[in-house]
Formats: sequence, structure tokens, C-alpha cells
Amino acid sequence: MEIRSATFVTSNTDVKKCPPPDRHEYAFIGRSNVGKSSLINMLTNQSKLAKTSATPGKTQLINHFLINNEWYLVDLPGYGYVKAAKTVRGQFGAMIRDYILRRENMVCLFVLVDSRHAPREIDLDFMAWLGENGVPFVIVFTKTDKLSARENADCVANYEKVMLEQWEHMPRVFLTSAESRQGRKELLAYLDELNRTIDNPVIE
Repeated sequence: MEIRSATFVTSNTDVKKCPPPDRHEYAFIGRSNVGKSSLINMLTNQSKLAKTSATPGKTQLINHFLINNEWYLVDLPGYGYVKAAKTVRGQFGAMIRDYILRRENMVCLFVLVDSRHAPREIDLDFMAWLGENGVPFVIVFTKTDKLSARENADCVANYEKVMLEQWEHMPRVFLTSAESRQGRKELLAYLDELNRTIDNPVIE
């Protein structure tokens, strides 16, 4: 897949005000300052599509972008205040929870984690909550350019070791860097695969 166009559609705080759920939708989420906006800009080849900032928590709304006039890419607020696997709390907790659990045309959630850090409880708890609610997701490791290939491999292995203590198998994993553009081809190929193999939503 190649992204030919990426257009901002709307921002809001209420899942009921999102665009009609008549297209495939893929949402990106992660802790504050994980590099989510930079990754979205890298994927879409647009430097200013998603707002980037050195200040954590810049994204405070549900942001919809129409890609190739065919599907939606969604930039979600960070989950920096998650405290437990069964509870999504904090400033943006209700908004995130409602979107993830009620947005029927969301095909997959892309959970971003910083490759430079060992598995963090906040990320593991959030993914456990997704699993408990049957939400399909993949793990996207960001900022891999900051590490060596061996260090990136060790990071993934550390996550596997911790997660497989409770999970039957690991979700799909992608290694990415907004700086080196690593993982762009693989992520777009996966999105293309999902678009081709999953039926389009039908509005009654």
C-alpha cells in the first residue's frame, strides 16, 4: 500500500460525534511522549498532519484522518493515567474507553511503546485490559533508531518473556522509527492486508 492522500476530518471528545462508521478504522494510542504523532506523520508522508510536541499529552482529542479516501486513521489521546488492568482512569480515560469499546468499525488498535524502556506496568496493564475486553491490537515499538539491532531484539524479547506469563501468545509486533522510517513498509503492508481481508462495515 502507498498512502496517496491523508486529510484531517474532525476532532472531538465524544465517540457519538465521530464520522459515520462506514469505513475501516485503525487507531493509534500510547503513553504520552511515545512518538505517536511523529509515527503517524512518517506513515502518511506529511510532516504536520498530526501535531507533535515536546510536551507530553499534546493529543487531547479523538482525531480522525481520511486516508486515500478509503479508510480512517485515528490519533487517540495517551493513556498516561491508567492505574489498573480493569480500569481506564484519568483525564482522558472515559473518552478512550468509550471509543475503544464502542467504535464498531475499528479494525485494530496500534499500541505504541517506547523501545528504549523495559516493559512498563502501565503498558502491560493497558494491554491486559484490551485482552480482557477482546479488543484486537498489535504492539508498535517506537524510536528504534536510538538503539542497536541487538538492543531492539532484547526489548522485544523482554516483552515476550513478561507477557507470555499471562498470555497464550504474543500479539503481532512491529519495530518502527519516525527518524529512520524503519517499519513503514511493514505497517502499511499490514494495513493493506486488513483492508483486503476484513469486510467493510455495513450501516443498517
